[in-house]
Amino acid sequence: MAMAKPRSFSLLVHASLFLPFIFHLYLYNFEEEQIKRVVNCCHFDACAGFAGTLESWGPQIKGLTSGDKARDEDVAESSRRDEEEEEGLEVCCFDNRGMGRSSIPTNKYHYSTTIMAKDALSLMDHLGWRKAHVFGHSMGGMIACKLASIAPDRLRSLALLNVTGGGYQCFPRIDRQIMSLAFRFLRANTPEERASVDLEVHYTKEYLDQTVGSSTRRKILFQEYVKAMSSAGMQSKHGYEGQIHACWNHKINQDEIDTIRLSGFPVAIIHGRDDLVAQLYHARRLAERLRPAARMVELHGAHLVGHERPDEVNTALLDLIKVSESKLEQQEWSNLTERESERAMPLSNRNNDGAVVLVTLYSLLVKIQLSFLFFMGFFFMFFGHMRNIVKVLKPVRVLAVES
Repeated sequence: MAMAKPRSFSLLVHASLFLPFIFHLYLYNFEEEQIKRVVNCCHFDACAGFAGTLESWGPQIKGLTSGDKARDEDVAESSRRDEEEEEGLEVCCFDNRGMGRSSIPTNKYHYSTTIMAKDALSLMDHLGWRKAHVFGHSMGGMIACKLASIAPDRLRSLALLNVTGGGYQCFPRIDRQIMSLAFRFLRANTPEERASVDLEVHYTKEYLDQTVGSSTRRKILFQEYVKAMSSAGMQSKHGYEGQIHACWNHKINQDEIDTIRLSGFPVAIIHGRDDLVAQLYHARRLAERLRPAARMVELHGAHLVGHERPDEVNTALLDLIKVSESKLEQQEWSNLTERESERAMPLSNRNNDGAVVLVTLYSLLVKIQLSFLFFMGFFFMFFGHMRNIVKVLKPVRVLAVES
């Protein structure tokens, strides 16, 4: 019997996912150069966010495939199947370089959203996927944007979850809560300390305080986070510094924006209103820049809105995939009106020279403030360490005993 690849909707997930029919999920490991099939999934290639692994798409995989946990089983050749095999959607989730089971380059300049977008394209080539629905979360969203600008002809649709434009937009809003979390994050040396901080960053307090049986979500998730970090280990120094370098240097210029919005595929920007890490304003601004190709979906939730609101996120992703296969005009897909656009757009985009100067000055002051707070935090941490060292090394006075 002749072998042929079924018609499939490929989904490249940078911390993303989804689609109906019969699904075969592939977990790709850049280091081991192997592909594993996971039953009950679709054609989607998933790239996780900063310090995230492919498992971060669990709620979407489970909800959208109506299955429990995905099961790994080795497969010899991913791109060849029997002609009689039912048409379906394949989903591929993978670890970015510097995290999980993928390789960890030691040079931070080997990390950039462009390089990682090319990693994803190489994976699509390896799988034999001509086109894919590309989804990305957080840093994965930045990578997905780069992929869309580099190879727009390879995309069926683009979904960006809790994403910003990179650079200074990676800074969270500055308040007492954020400063406290940042300080605790920098001092976290154990899985327990890191898990405690991560929970408050990833989820809303309302969600964590929900009762589940005789326990709370906070206690359950805390145990899961500690177990995961204890078994897999915390992110390596090289991976951490490399991914930070990629986020900080990520930029999408106007030519790249025009390439994405004029390429004909629909875009969905999904964001949690209570996100402490990726500020909602930056996501709205990106959606405005991508109008009329983009639709803005705001949900109640924090940075891991796909975990807090899996049903709503899965519905939004399904709508995106459906519209990509329809003849719907972009203007009908977008929910951003002219009036909303004008109100939400920053002053620098209006024809007002005075406003441009004011916005430029304001942006400069914001960057100075953020830099000041950043260095002050490291100064106080360094001062605390030095004080502890002095206490340890402080000479002890010994009184001489006269005989």
